[in-house]
Amino acid sequence: MEQTITFFIYLHAFLGGIGLISGIGSTIAKKGSPLHQKLGKLFSIGMIGSSTISIPIAMMPNHENLFLLLIGLFTIYLVLVGNRALQFKTRSNADIVDKAISGSMLLFSVIMLGIGMYSLMNTVTTGVLYIFFGGFGLLLTLKDFQFYKNPQKTKNGWLLSHIGKMIGALIASITAFIIAGLSIGNLMAWTLPTVLGTIYIMYWKRKVNPKTVASKKI
Repeated sequence: MEQTITFFIYLHAFLGGIGLISGIGSTIAKKGSPLHQKLGKLFSIGMIGSSTISIPIAMMPNHENLFLLLIGLFTIYLVLVGNRALQFKTRSNADIVDKAISGSMLLFSVIMLGIGMYSLMNTVTTGVLYIFFGGFGLLLTLKDFQFYKNPQKTKNGWLLSHIGKMIGALIASITAFIIAGLSIGNLMAWTLPTVLGTIYIMYWKRKVNPKTVASKKI
């Protein structure tokens, strides 16, 4: 049994490495270019594969880790919604699959928040991580449903959703590398990639959909 778990841990790490490298490459490549698209597909395959494998690993004897299980589900959500956002370039309505994915993550986010508050009430410091990622997931899923009401309301809304979700998945990949690969497990290691990634998303939000300020004659 232990050899089987070890095999899947290495496979999880290998696919995660592919996701990390291709994700960084996709971020650097020109948006919309063939290279960006190919690296994006490789990133999606690597992240979904790695995250899917992490879920049963996190439930195995001597490897139980509820937080990593929920983060695995969070990452899968980000990649799925990020890819499906591209369809809204030509599609004007969200379907049951879109709502099911976001609805499931909404439920998992509420669970994380609940665990986080319970943990802090019992002086378990890791509760901060549950609250941080649970709150982040809740915010993202609520924005999803707001977007689904009228996908065409905001110009390039589909592109902003795609960028935000895919960068979020890349943040998860970088965080996993820091925690597991570099063995750095402090609070800053868990949260700093998310903070920096959020700043990057805000930069692209302004670049893709800048505000136009009308000049007035005096």
